[in-house]
Amino acid sequence: MRGFFVRNILFVVLLNLLIKPLWIFMIDNTVQNRVGHDYGSYQALFNLGIIFQILLDFGITNFTSKSIAENPSAIRKLFPALLSARLLLGLVYIGIVFLIALALGYHGRELHLLAGISLIQLLNATLLFIRSNLAGLHKFKLDGILSVSDRLLMIIVCGFLLVAYRHQFTIEWFVIAQIICYGITVLLAFILLRKISRVPFTFSRNLKRIFWYMGKSLPFAMLIFLMSVYTRADMLLVERLSGDLGKQEASIYAAGFRLLDFFNMVGLMAAGMLLPIFGGMIARQERLQELIRLCVNILVPVSFLIVILSYFFNQPIMQMLYPALPSSKGNVLFWLCCAFPALSISNVYSTLLTANGNLKIMIRIAIVGVLINMGLNLFIIPTYYAEGAAIVACVTQTAVALGYLFFAKRELSLAKDMRWAFSFLYYLLLLGFIGLVISRLSIPWTVQFFIVLFAGLAMIFLMRFLDISSFQKLLNLKRQAK
Repeated sequence: MRGFFVRNILFVVLLNLLIKPLWIFMIDNTVQNRVGHDYGSYQALFNLGIIFQILLDFGITNFTSKSIAENPSAIRKLFPALLSARLLLGLVYIGIVFLIALALGYHGRELHLLAGISLIQLLNATLLFIRSNLAGLHKFKLDGILSVSDRLLMIIVCGFLLVAYRHQFTIEWFVIAQIICYGITVLLAFILLRKISRVPFTFSRNLKRIFWYMGKSLPFAMLIFLMSVYTRADMLLVERLSGDLGKQEASIYAAGFRLLDFFNMVGLMAAGMLLPIFGGMIARQERLQELIRLCVNILVPVSFLIVILSYFFNQPIMQMLYPALPSSKGNVLFWLCCAFPALSISNVYSTLLTANGNLKIMIRIAIVGVLINMGLNLFIIPTYYAEGAAIVACVTQTAVALGYLFFAKRELSLAKDMRWAFSFLYYLLLLGFIGLVISRLSIPWTVQFFIVLFAGLAMIFLMRFLDISSFQKLLNLKRQAK
């Protein structure tokens, strides 16, 4: 199973590293610089949509992936019923999001933007649902291709618009382009799933079955909603609580958060694969420790490397990527990157708890995360704006990750290995010392950056978190998808 996981995660990571950096740094970043502070409003509305995206998903994505992984033949009954449920939930979602937006004081052009953003979220949720069926069938490579197809189309469409209509480009064009590209990708995903599974693309009229499945998905829905609040509400709060600087501060926070999303890309992809894999391994009572150790050894040292790089080079990075924003706001990037190790730990251990069915525990942890995040943000953002929100994000994610780690070890009786745990701390301290020495050399910051980067990557192998020979053995293992 380790070999199967490694082969697929490497394929998906390489695919995403080819496409998503182009989207983030060439398209999304260029759009923000081109439309100015309108991007701050767009991102705040986008996050409002994400917070209530649970009304679109209702836990269906995770429930589908886990259920089909346990019983692939269930897809024929699940798909029509859950597709119908998603249609009903979409109508509810649009109504509630607009009511919340009106209550928050949005009007006019902002509501028009929200209409487009809501349609984007509806199409994205449908795509995720189709992909969850493919993941449940262990078609991870196809799932990976679909995960970047929408971005590839947007690179082509938005790239053309940004070049051909340089001075006329608006945030509305950006929204319309995403709607078109998501629509094409959803159609492609339907066709591929139909070809693989022969699943009937019909809506179920059996309301009893629809609501039964929605009831089964409810714990997943509650968990995802709470996680959305403590990870996405900060953007909305920054825009609403920063007074006259709301749009500017939201743009600054969006710039830093975009980079955090990029860094966390591998962890999220790993979590998507690990859910059905962990579910199958737990059902077969197989040993989990080896796969967990592999995932943590990949994700955590890399996250510490990002923390060190952001500490020494946050201001020049922000100035290079976002020349219109104050470079002094590099601290926002640093504090957001400090949340990255916690996110990496959460990606592994929260997925493990989900696969084990410990949703009540996870919901309680998520409630604590919401209370910490909302409580601190309401006091800190009016004074410290985007930087305050970034600090709160770091505190929240760290508290939540520790909760997931503690309960995963308790519920699954995972072995404690303090020597292994302290090796990560040693890596962080040693890399921090290297960064301190290199940052004092009289050479360009870009050269300093790459020296620290390569030193951090080399240390991952030198300290034997990973080694080339083990990867070669893993990649040669017989595929064990089922």
